[in-house]
Amino acid sequence: MKNSANVITVRDLYKIYRVGETKVRALNGVDFTIGRGEFCSIVGASGSGKSTLLNMLAGLEKPTRGQIVIAGEHMERKNENELVRFRQAHIGFIFQSFNLMDTMNAVENVALPLTFQGMERRRRVKKAEEMLDMVGLTKYKKHKPTQMSGGQQQRVGVARALVVEPEIIFADEPTGNLDSRTSREVMELMQRVVREKRQTLIMVTHDNELAGFADRIFHIKDGKITRIEEQTGREKK
Repeated sequence: MKNSANVITVRDLYKIYRVGETKVRALNGVDFTIGRGEFCSIVGASGSGKSTLLNMLAGLEKPTRGQIVIAGEHMERKNENELVRFRQAHIGFIFQSFNLMDTMNAVENVALPLTFQGMERRRRVKKAEEMLDMVGLTKYKKHKPTQMSGGQQQRVGVARALVVEPEIIFADEPTGNLDSRTSREVMELMQRVVREKRQTLIMVTHDNELAGFADRIFHIKDGKITRIEEQTGREKK
């Protein structure tokens, strides 16, 4: 692991659902730390607990018990309003389904999180345009999602996640709707950007090849992390 301050610490994390009389342990005692600037992937089959874990880290679901400390703050102690403010200030999201607004062009989509932050229009447009330049979409700033390929739409999604300069980016199956070549291009882009910006990226995927772009791979099965694989063998750019 990189020798840097931990930005995420998870201790003794459980999530237990009741299904009728049955208890389902979606997370069954999870512990790990992630350093600033690390790219980590969480890999597991459907139902392994990987998406539940991502939702817990993002404050979208409350744990049954355990601690989640992100950027020095306890997520499990926050109420819904505090979680919303925390996410706006510290976290970016990249979704499988892109989640772009069809009525808005690329610049407007990327600038949307800055609108929620109350940034004035000229500044947010400038920042959105800079982000689109960075992800290689300089010529597509005025294009709407329906005028772009899936790969281009996901690049807009990456730019939107980065525009708020988050400490942490969560990506949930970010290339699930893309072909293999485009998936690799998007992964290379995400890998490069987080290294340049020293941001922390946590990605959930079922694809072992894509998981290999990360610094470390967390393998999860039946709600437990079975092993953590260090990617020491591959060249770090």
